[in-house]
Amino acid sequence: MKKAARFLVIGLLFTSLAFLLLGCGGEKESVGSADNSGVSENGKKKLVVGTDATYAPMEYMDSNGKIVGIDIDIVKAIAEEIGAEVEFKNYGWDPLFPAVKNGEVDFAVSSITITDERKQEYDFTDPYYVANQLILVPEDSKVEKFKDLADKRVSVQINTTGHIAVKELLGKSSSNIVAAESMPLAIEEMLNGNAEASVGDNSVVNGYMKNNPDKPLKVIEDDSFEKEYYALMVKKGNQELVDLLNEGIQKIKDNGKLKEITGFDVE
Repeated sequence: MKKAARFLVIGLLFTSLAFLLLGCGGEKESVGSADNSGVSENGKKKLVVGTDATYAPMEYMDSNGKIVGIDIDIVKAIAEEIGAEVEFKNYGWDPLFPAVKNGEVDFAVSSITITDERKQEYDFTDPYYVANQLILVPEDSKVEKFKDLADKRVSVQINTTGHIAVKELLGKSSSNIVAAESMPLAIEEMLNGNAEASVGDNSVVNGYMKNNPDKPLKVIEDDSFEKEYYALMVKKGNQELVDLLNEGIQKIKDNGKLKEITGFDVE
């Protein structure tokens, strides 16, 4: 009995040592939190990035089904500066937020404006882009300013800052708000006669007008819209990743790469 017990103890010691060695050897060094982030095959940090690829020219799908756009180029430039590789995943707008919160992606880039409400649930990097809301209306519209929309049907992309601004003007539960899943769909709602105006970020509204010069539409600017600042959105508490991304953002500001991509300096 004593001999059997002695072999049992020795066996347990070897088993414990094996688990300890496996645990040490299997750990990957990474500031990412997504399940498939970590270290790429060439030894670089791999970060999984979520987006809503329906927001041309910032993020959209090209004819080959590849995610491209200004935001995508900015993230690639940041990744190059911090020695990381990035993998982009198209989630759509609403699902993007829980994907960050649940750690499905390391961070999100999708023309995301920093707001006090969002800062309660997510962390943000330094801003990399300045935006503002624009009003898009039919060519024959008599709308001249934002307040002129108070008694009109207005289309927006759901849960965006444009949606927030319109709710403040028309009322949170107003039936005159047409909330679409994407900004292009919101504009289509107006073109189809389901809304008299559409409100959205300057980047996507101007991009739409540039790509659709034949549409009988005009853009209205209003100084009452506050400037908005886009940033990368990170899971709450991942300060290490925020710091790393900020390092990359600062580098592409300093070397002129950010201005080369966007066409202007960030304030």
